[in-house]
Order: sequence, then structure tokens, then C-alpha cells
Amino acid sequence: MLQSIKQLYGGKLGAADGEIGHVKDFYFDDRNWAVRYLVADTGTWLTSRQVLISPHVIGSLYEDEKGLLVNLTRKQIENCPAIETHKPVSRQYEEEYYQYYGWPSYWQGDGLWGMSSFPILTAPPKTFLDEKIAAHIEKHKRADAHLRSTQAVKGYNIEATDGTIGHVTDFMMDKESWAIRSLVVKTGHRFSGNEVQIPVNKVDRVSYEKSTVFVNLTKEAVEQSPANELVPVGAAA
Repeated sequence: MLQSIKQLYGGKLGAADGEIGHVKDFYFDDRNWAVRYLVADTGTWLTSRQVLISPHVIGSLYEDEKGLLVNLTRKQIENCPAIETHKPVSRQYEEEYYQYYGWPSYWQGDGLWGMSSFPILTAPPKTFLDEKIAAHIEKHKRADAHLRSTQAVKGYNIEATDGTIGHVTDFMMDKESWAIRSLVVKTGHRFSGNEVQIPVNKVDRVSYEKSTVFVNLTKEAVEQSPANELVPVGAAA
């Protein structure tokens, strides 16, 4: 089942031993369209500090219809590596983050989440430590992380093969794999247009310099895409 990311903004976050803040943003990998982190605004608890929460430890989305449950303690979150929200998340930071929690890296392996298609924590394979050593040696040979903010990309223009057709208003995400399946696009007038869903496999590229998403569709094809019908938060599949 798909989940609107926009509906999750502002939702409360609860750790194993108390509330930790609310949902501020999401970072997704623009190469395979997977949400890699939830950005938590901790408010006054950690002096307005923002922290990253991996889907590895997030329970069922809004399973209690009030907020997201995080399978960490407040102390674990407090001591995790800090991020600088005004700078892109680097692969170096991600390595420190994953090493702090002891999780297998999503960028090592052929699956969407490294050795798996889903963000689940399983016992690492026997070769995992050897892989970590090899990965550390090859650290500077790998491409850097391609993480982008959903809040930042919201509002980007949609450029069809024959002209501009609308702008991004939301992202529809698979609840289990955390993969973004489609972009929600408002066509026509910014305030009175219709919303449709465009599969991410129709995206040719994203220009962050031009704040534009280029799609391999004509304007007519975009307008005839399936209408966006949001499912209320907490609704059954």
C-alpha cells in the first residue's frame, strides 16, 4: 500500500521511552527513489536539534493513528552523530551513522537496502566484517550519497517532452520498502489544477539547479495520468 509523504509531516515521534519530537522532512536517494531517512525535529528536548532516523527502526507507519514509533531509546538518539541541516548528507556521515548503530549499510549489496529489499534488521552475514574493512579501504573511491529533501523538491516544475505541465506536490511511498513509487503532480493552475500521479520510472532526470523534474511524457500524457486519491492516515490496506 502507498503512503503520502505529505501526510506524515508534523506527525509525532515516539521512542521506546518517550516522545522525541515530530517529523520535519525525509531524505530520499535520487538514484533509486528510496527514502533513506526521516528527519526528526526534536524541539526543546535537544535544543531544536534535528536528527536522522532510518526506516530500519521505524515501526508500522501510523500504526496507532497518532504518530510514528521508533525502536530506539532517547539516549541512543541523543548520542547519535549530529547532522548539519544546511549541508548535504555525505557518505562519510552515513558511514559514521551506520557504524554508531551497528547496522548493515544500504549501499553495500544488490538489494534496495543492501542485502535486502526492505529496511529490516537481520543477523549480518559472516563476511560482513570483511566487507566493512574492504568498504573502508574503498571509501574514497565510491560515489557520494545522492540524498535529497522531499520538502525541497516539493514545488519543482514538471517539464514534459513538449513543455511545462505542472509542479510536484507530494510523493507516494511504499509502506514496506520505503521506495517512492510515484510523484504527485498538480497540473494546470497552481491553486485550481488537478492532481495526478506519475510513476518515478517516467522521470528522466531532476535538475536541482533549475528546480525542475524532467519526465519522458508529453503534456497530454501527464494530464491523462491516474488521478491522485489520498488514503486517510491510519486507514487499513
